[in-house]
Amino acid sequence: MATAEHHLSDYDPTSVPSGAGRRFALVVSEWNKEITDALREGARATLVKHGVSASDIVEEWVPGSFELASGAQFVLERGGFDAVVCLGSVVRGETPHFDFVCQGATQGIMAVGLKFSVPVIFGLLTDDTMDQARDRSGGKHGNKGVDCA
Repeated sequence: MATAEHHLSDYDPTSVPSGAGRRFALVVSEWNKEITDALREGARATLVKHGVSASDIVEEWVPGSFELASGAQFVLERGGFDAVVCLGSVVRGETPHFDFVCQGATQGIMAVGLKFSVPVIFGLLTDDTMDQARDRSGGKHGNKGVDCA
């Protein structure tokens, strides 16, 4: 497991340039809100920590992780953003739905970034259990929202 050797909230803050004067969009899935809200809080706090004004962080909520790419496209079509951070959580179930959602979200997020030539950050947790998702959204493995911001 990749996060076994990398705590998601550990980084060298001196290596991060100031975000002052930059605008960011956080596109967040409503599905698994316990997890995605923690990811959002981590991303927002990290951006502010690095000089981004709270008023320069726009939040857009979408129904589920499959819609993250559409949400990113909608905010980029409005213009004026330096980057978009997509935050979602898909937990494996008993059907292939997990695979379809993860594949579609992954391809869609990548396509939007390429289309607009703006960083569209992949902050989608794809876990086998809710406990794993909790561990990666502020638990023992840190917070992927911090990592993405």
